[in-house]
Amino acid sequence: MTGPDPSSPPSVAPGLRRRTVLLASVGFVALGASAFVALAGRPSETVPYGGPFDLVDQDGSPVTQASLLGRPAVLFFGFTACPEICPTTLGELSVAMGELGAAADRLSVAFVSVDPERDRPDVLKTYLSAFDPRIRGLTGQAENVAAMTKRYGVFVRRVPLENGDYTMDHTASVLLLAADGTFFGTLDFHEDAASVLAKLKRLVGSAAS
Repeated sequence: MTGPDPSSPPSVAPGLRRRTVLLASVGFVALGASAFVALAGRPSETVPYGGPFDLVDQDGSPVTQASLLGRPAVLFFGFTACPEICPTTLGELSVAMGELGAAADRLSVAFVSVDPERDRPDVLKTYLSAFDPRIRGLTGQAENVAAMTKRYGVFVRRVPLENGDYTMDHTASVLLLAADGTFFGTLDFHEDAASVLAKLKRLVGSAAS
């Protein structure tokens, strides 16, 4: 098995205003970066990364941490109203999965909503219809989503907007997990397509090691 690919600390997806991005970045460093980077630098060889969670997919079927075990997993946390980071990342993942072809069937790829108030299963299903059909959408009760993001070291902040609406600032990096659930690496929002594809190939190959 190829060793975990240490990456830079996860970046934070911008909201709709520059100031909220700065606040979110500061909050991320204060609240979660140290724990995530520590795991990235010294990942566990035996203990699954993150922890138990209880969500549902876009069809309403239950999904737990056990559902991810047995196949390498790709987890991206975002929301359907995201103006740039989420559709760009999902689009790039879709392209990479297309290039992997049948090998991508050996991955468990999930888009986890950090905005369960708006992202009900039917909303996720419609949104994900624009991307590779092998990408599964996850959502659930707000407290369950919050517990998962905390356990997986993902920064999330709800940011009120002047019109009474809100946006979500969140970690923009994609988590890569080995088939046994241990941390394998990350994909950064700024990585080029060749690097993303190479990492996903190594992740797929790790299952046969």
